[in-house]
Formats: sequence, C-alpha cells, structure tokens
Amino acid sequence: MSLVDSAVTATLPKLLQRNAEQDPNGAGIREKTRGVWRTYSWKAYRDNVRDLGLGLAAIGFKRGDKLSVIGDNRPQLYFAQLAAQALGGVSVPVYQDSIASELVYVLNHAETSIIVAEDQEQVDKALSLKAQLPCLRVIIYDDPRGLTFYDDPILRSFESIVEEGRRFGQANPGFYEAEAAKGQADDTAMIAYTSGTTGNPKGVMLSHRNMIATAEAFIEVNDVKAGDNWLSYLPMAWVGDAAFTLGMALIGRLTANCPESPETVQRDLRELGPDVMLAPPRIWENMLTLMQVKGSDASPLKRWMFECFRSLAERCELKRSDGKNLSLADRLGLSLGEFMVYGPVRDQLGLRRARWCYTGGAPLGPDTYRFFRSFGINLKQVYGATEASALIACQADAEANPNTVGRPIPRIEVKIDDRGEVLLKGANVFKGYFKQDDVTRDTVTEDGWLKTGDAGFFDKQGHLVIIDRAKDVGKLSDGSAFAPQFIENKLKFSPFIREAVAFGDQRPFVVAMIAIDMQTAGTWAEKQGLAYTSFMDLSRKPEVAGMIGTEIAKANATLPDVQQVKRYLLLNKELDADDAEMTRTRKVRRRFVAEKYAPVIEAFYGGAKSVDVTMEITFEDGRKSTLNSTITIHDIASAEPVRRAA
Repeated sequence: MSLVDSAVTATLPKLLQRNAEQDPNGAGIREKTRGVWRTYSWKAYRDNVRDLGLGLAAIGFKRGDKLSVIGDNRPQLYFAQLAAQALGGVSVPVYQDSIASELVYVLNHAETSIIVAEDQEQVDKALSLKAQLPCLRVIIYDDPRGLTFYDDPILRSFESIVEEGRRFGQANPGFYEAEAAKGQADDTAMIAYTSGTTGNPKGVMLSHRNMIATAEAFIEVNDVKAGDNWLSYLPMAWVGDAAFTLGMALIGRLTANCPESPETVQRDLRELGPDVMLAPPRIWENMLTLMQVKGSDASPLKRWMFECFRSLAERCELKRSDGKNLSLADRLGLSLGEFMVYGPVRDQLGLRRARWCYTGGAPLGPDTYRFFRSFGINLKQVYGATEASALIACQADAEANPNTVGRPIPRIEVKIDDRGEVLLKGANVFKGYFKQDDVTRDTVTEDGWLKTGDAGFFDKQGHLVIIDRAKDVGKLSDGSAFAPQFIENKLKFSPFIREAVAFGDQRPFVVAMIAIDMQTAGTWAEKQGLAYTSFMDLSRKPEVAGMIGTEIAKANATLPDVQQVKRYLLLNKELDADDAEMTRTRKVRRRFVAEKYAPVIEAFYGGAKSVDVTMEITFEDGRKSTLNSTITIHDIASAEPVRRAA
C-alpha cells in the first residue's frame, strides 16, 4: 500500500512524525557550522518543526497561507517548510541569488505572507522590497549576525518564534497534532516556480500525493537504504532538492546533510562521502574540468599515467556498453588503475562511497558521462520536470546509457504524440499552475496527459530518449536535423569552454557563441606568458581564440559534417542569470539570447569578420550598465579526426 493511502503517512509532516516515532534517535538532518557537523535526530527534527509550527500559528499563520524560504541549505529553512505544511499552509522556496525584480514577481504572485530568511544578506533584500509586497506580514531570520541594531517591526528572529511557539503549545495542548492530522494527500504542499526559460516563472502546485508517490517510485527502482547520507546543496527552489531532501529523505529515512556554505561544498563533499548524490550537468562538468586541470598540471610521469589509465578506462566502458567482454589485459589494467588513478580520483571528488549518482535537470554530454562511469562512479541519467514532481524516468544500475534517460518510473504512463512530444500521466503530475488556469489547460490535456515540451522517442529496449526541447529542435536550410543542446554538450566537454550557444535553425551551417571558463583559460594564458586583466581582456586575446578554435575542431571531429560548427566568437562576458540570459538553474534562455544577440547572428551568416555589440549588464543590487565592444568572428579550420567517443 502506498504511504499516501494511509491517514498517518499521507503528508510530509506525517511522515516526519512517523520517523520520530519509529527511529527517534536516528540521524534526520545534519548541518556543518563553524567546521563542525551538528546532527538533529528524527525526534529533534520533529520537535523543531512542531515548535516552529506553533510559533507560526501564534503570529497568525493559517491554513492556505504561503511561507517562502530564501537562503542557502539550512535545517531551519527545511523546518520552516514542513512547519507551514503541518498547519495546512504552502511552502514557496525561492532562489537565494535572485535579483530584486525576480523576487518581487514570485513573492507577489505566490501571495507570500511570511518570509524565512537565512541571514543579513537575504533580510536586506526582503526589507528593500517590503513596500512592493502587500501580503508580507513577517520576516523571520535565522542567522542574527549583523542584525543586532535592526529595529523594523516586521522582523523576528527564528529563536523568538520558536520560544513563542513553545508558550503557545503549553497554552494550547494538542494544537499542532490536531492541525497536522487534518492534512490530506491532495493538499498543496509547495509551489515550485519554474526556471522561466520562455518568460516569467510559473507557480507549479505540487501536492503531498505528488511528492510522496514520486519518491516511492524512485526508491522502488534504486538502491536506497535508511541512514544513507545525502548532501543537500542544490538550490531549495529547484524541485530536485525538494524531491530528495524532503520527499526522498522523509520516505526512505535518508540523512540530509547541509554544507557549511556554497564555497565549501567540494570540501564538505569529500569529508562527508555521501552514499548517494544528484547533481546537474554543470556540477559534473566542473568536476571534469577540475580533474583535467589537475592532470595537466601534474608532473610528466603522473600526467602520462593519468592519460594512460583514463584512455584504458574509457575503452573498457565502451566495450561494456556494447555488450563485449573485457580481455584479461583489460581487467588487469583496470585493477592497477583502480589503485593508481581511479580510486584516488573518486576520493578527491568525495564519491568513493557513493553507490549511485544521478545527473539531471539538463542533458549531460556523453563524453562527460563516460568519463565518470569509466572511473568507477555509478553515474546514471534521470529525467524529469517541475510539473512531474521532479521525476519521470531514470536508469537502473545495469542499464546506464549516455544516450537515454532510462525507463519511466513505476506507476506512470509515458507516450510520444504525433509531433514527437513526450506526454505522461500519473500520480506525479502536478495540480496545476497557481492562478494560471488557462496555462494549465494548455499544458495538461482534457484526459490528463501532461505535455512536457520535450521531443523524444522510445528505443528498441523501451528506454526513453530525449532529443531536446521540442521548441528548440529545428533543421538546417538543407533539411538536416539541428539539435543545439547536443552540439553544445560536445563543446562543453572542453575544460576551457564554460558555456556555448549554438545557432543553425533554417540556416546553412552551425555557428556558436562561446563563453570561456575564466579559471582554466586564465591558467592556460599564464602558462603561455599572456598577461590579462579581466574576463573581457582574456576573451579578446587572439591566442585564446586560437586555442578555443582548436577545442571546437576537436568537438567537430565527433560530429556529423552538417552539424559541425563553422564559425564562432568569444563573448566578452559570461552568460548571466541576472541579465536574463540563463535561468537560475543554468539553462540558456534561447529566445531571449537570440533576440539580444540578433546582430551577432546576422554577422555570423553575413560573412562579417567582426561585430559591434552593445549589451546591458545587471549588478547584484539591481543597477544596470551598458557595455560596448567590437568582437572578432573566427572561422574554424577543418580538424583531423580524433579518437573520442561519440
């Protein structure tokens, strides 16, 4: 029987209560602060949620009210979400790096009445918007540092609310338990706002049933054990974090671990050594870049050893994926490589203990995928959508494949319509968009099928293959297929390329705008004796452009002729979410970028050697500035084929 079918486990707060009763001393959630890991048992976890919930009730929070959390991953912000849900309210996590205009839209649209902020930075942001948020009644802060002399009446400390909750609980015994018991599986648990690749974010209403059913299905096909350590470092506003840190952790009794800060994630990851992990492609690409840079900086002997065993591992991984047996020499080489290279690399990444790792949120290039699998990391693909409570399909251990996203999770239906769009139906499909019934009707068919907006198909083994966003898939002028993400992932395998945006729909050939990786490209420039002062200065160096051209030529050698990049330029700034060029989850806003860089695209196809670019830059405080520059356009020379997995 599903947990949502039981009155005592039908909501996330009820699951927390179950864990506190069945495993009171087990580790529920943990945080690292001032260099020390602090653990909350399941009982302490429940007690903190209860006391905070009573405090929220004491200050007027009612069933149906909305509570937003903003900040880095902290237990107190998860306590706040569950406390709101226990009272019949709705949690609305927002991105901690959002600029003012983004926050105003989401907080107003969601009708947020209480904000729980991590620290002074987030409090300042919320206070600056107070006049524009008519529904806002209280701002609760967790970290008091820097807030001693703030006297705004709307401000309350986390501890003061908890203390008020304890007094309220003494005066109203049984209140929290009675309110939590009223919760039903189909109540809205949270509103998760989409990344907004095509416009303003949409508020996706997810019920407790949605989140619990999705987590149950995932656990059914994966090796999940009670007490497994999970690193909670993904943005809380991203539905993937909610699916794991709240849904999966509460159902499977995983221990969520909050790192000390975003800057210490890699160090904390190594120290923790999680049993399971989920990361978006950008994280895996950053890890790959780190390994490539360390390999190139090593002594000649160590560099030769790294490349030798890396090449062996990738050849063996290709053999395995093709169903071929490994030779005795292969097996002996892998055993030696495990001792010399593979094990130490996994240890450096903090993944020596990880039984499985997933990549999701966007496609990961097959070269990057195979690199990690060849080094003994059980990396697999997962596919989902916010409207599907984060998960639609995932790969089993024995079915890992860089070209698919696996089979649909249990108890959902997936089909491909006549236009090639992926549709699904099941308990994970959201309740609808908040205050946008017309958009909901456009997204969910009358008979309940969710339109994902992704183009895909099923292969002969019944695995789902995602080609690209349906609206992004196009054709070159000769009719050849053009899938920009596939090309971009090939380019981003280079450690010197941080972002790439490819164009080619209805055009005679493919072109690309490249944003260099400042760290690795800068290190390369220093080794060449090239002085530079800024990202713009570095990107304008002819030597850097030539080096990137060589990297693109290598990627071209793994692409069909018609999809090879023929012309490129180096952007004089990084693509930035503050400038609306990317979403907060690092997805390119293609329509906006195409409009913003329209003169660049015309120059590409007009045969120009350079283009004048004027662009607006947004600073963190909301101020804007204009950047004018002339950017050189480069042509790609044909490359000799290189031996790299397609």
